[in-house]
Amino acid sequence: MSLARLDRYLRGGVAPGAARAHPGCRDPRPPERSVPVTLPGLLYFATHSPVWGGGRAFYDPGAAGEETPARAHLLTLGQFSDIAAQEMGRAPGQDLVLAAGLRRPGGSARLGPGRYETLVCAGEVAGLPVLTFTAPWGSGDVPWRAPSAGYLRQLGTGLVEGRGWSAARAARYLASRPGARGHWDPAAVRELIECRAET
Repeated sequence: MSLARLDRYLRGGVAPGAARAHPGCRDPRPPERSVPVTLPGLLYFATHSPVWGGGRAFYDPGAAGEETPARAHLLTLGQFSDIAAQEMGRAPGQDLVLAAGLRRPGGSARLGPGRYETLVCAGEVAGLPVLTFTAPWGSGDVPWRAPSAGYLRQLGTGLVEGRGWSAARAARYLASRPGARGHWDPAAVRELIECRAET
């Protein structure tokens, strides 16, 4: 969601609050265009993030009746491949071979068994596929885990920046997601987001 966070994937470096640096992409240019999108499916938190601590955000495209606010970036295949590699714990540098099914909404391709190793076509923008990566499991198949303050701050800042939401709206949304719900209240998440906005 946050262009500053995306920049760490593109040019390399450590995001504020993160514990690990990203190597960056072969092509570090910013996206040609970024637009807000709403994806069918659910954002939830599970497993453990070695970068942020706490639960990681995953996208479940099969969660009926749910919607996930997101931001689509117009990237090259090489950039997308290198960002996906960084999330998969692999070295960037090799273009993905995208299956034909990934060119239509609802298509998916599993590149490995781990988290962020399943590619999903979550929709289209201007005739182009909206691709993302997530886990091969669904939101009901794993124990949920509360995200860390730094991770929520990063996500909330991205919602404010990329969607034009208020800090309060972003906080209500994030605090309602499985894994965060019951562990974080909207007021505490709002404070994290507003604190980030002031620095």
